[in-house]
Amino acid sequence: MTSLKFTLEYPSEIPSAPDDFLLPDVVRAVATAAETAGFSAVALSEHPAPSAKWRDNGGHNTLDPIAALGFMAAATSTIRLLTNLIVLPFHNPYQIAKSLTSLDILSGGRLITGVGAGYLRSEFSAVGVEFEDRARLFDEALDAITSIWTDPATPVSGDGWAATSELWLQRPVQTPHPPIWIGGNSRAALRRVVAHGAGWMPLITPKVFASVIRTRAIETPEQFSEILTGLRADLAATGRDPDELDVQIVLPHTDLDDAAAVRAAREYLADLRRRGATWVVIHVDGSSPEAAVDYIFRAPDVLFG
Repeated sequence: MTSLKFTLEYPSEIPSAPDDFLLPDVVRAVATAAETAGFSAVALSEHPAPSAKWRDNGGHNTLDPIAALGFMAAATSTIRLLTNLIVLPFHNPYQIAKSLTSLDILSGGRLITGVGAGYLRSEFSAVGVEFEDRARLFDEALDAITSIWTDPATPVSGDGWAATSELWLQRPVQTPHPPIWIGGNSRAALRRVVAHGAGWMPLITPKVFASVIRTRAIETPEQFSEILTGLRADLAATGRDPDELDVQIVLPHTDLDDAAAVRAAREYLADLRRRGATWVVIHVDGSSPEAAVDYIFRAPDVLFG
């Protein structure tokens, strides 16, 4: 059984993190620390127009993930760059494909494209997209981006947009294209994994939180295991190798100085790895940049050693 790879959720995404994490020198220092410490990826989410209500009720500071990951790419050389996640319905497929391709090129092929349907109704309104259309637009964008990446010259079209002649577009470094990881617990998310996904990013979380982000609740490792078993069977039925699927779960923040908490975290990770998880998102100490860097260097040995 292979060991888990670990992803750093960039600490600006912790609700209590200070604005220091938005400073260029801090972004650079945290990203390079993660690479040096052996993290396999660093991740940022997308919130172009979050509401003050969201921020006041557990939201967090945000950076544009493509811009921020591009900045990190220039400061690092090996760590993967994960959008966790891009809300595809916000975007014209050609524009987001171009941005993601540029990030893959400039990072030397280190992009992992994590995508989702989105859940903040007010944010959809702010960017001019009908909230009720998000599932349809998500499916349309997945089909379009895959086509743009694998057959860039052939024009594609969709709701309100159309390429009308042969195009000249740069291909991503990775072939046939950067891996696409699908976020969410819903049956639609699983269907998208089978159709397009090299990875699945579920959330094992109570029903109350799952309802906030508008997805099906997966509350226990047993539920996770049951759903993953079905997903792997669906992949095999389409001729895909289920063993090639990446599955990223989230570890709640763990106090590395609390022996009982560390023991529980290690047991949780070992259990989820046995059940099929291959990656884990780590939430570090976000009280200050110094605390975050210290946590980054300690976490691999304490949690996985």
